[in-house]
Amino acid sequence: MEKQKMNTESFNLDHRLVAAPYVRVADRKELPGGDVLVKYDVRFCQPNQEHLEMPAVHSIEHLTAELMRNHTDRLIDFSPMGCQTGFYCLTLGLETADFLPILAATCEDILAATEVPAANEVQCGWGANHSLEAAQAAVRPFLAARDQWEQVMA
Repeated sequence: MEKQKMNTESFNLDHRLVAAPYVRVADRKELPGGDVLVKYDVRFCQPNQEHLEMPAVHSIEHLTAELMRNHTDRLIDFSPMGCQTGFYCLTLGLETADFLPILAATCEDILAATEVPAANEVQCGWGANHSLEAAQAAVRPFLAARDQWEQVMA
């Protein structure tokens, strides 16, 4: 019996068959004006086996949202997955060959960072819930596996 296809793309992905870390195109939408949105699944952790703690997730989100924009004006959003295993990155037409070097450069920036941007109660809804050290500890092995990012399935 075949499973019914679900509306949410990631719900149709068998999470038991992937091999994190990886980066894959999760969705692509052409807008009425011709622009193309490309959404990436940026997976740090093996689903159902490990996850990132929230201070790391929160800080990677802040760091990437701020620092990736130094490398491209085509970042729309960088958001954490609820399962805490990675992030979704929504871009304006950035294809994989262009996106991966930008992501790698952003990871290098995170490793060189001395603070988490906007990690305060004025600019953030939970300013105390950050850890630069935890973010860097999560980014380090992700970046070290750069040559494996395009290998999604085990």
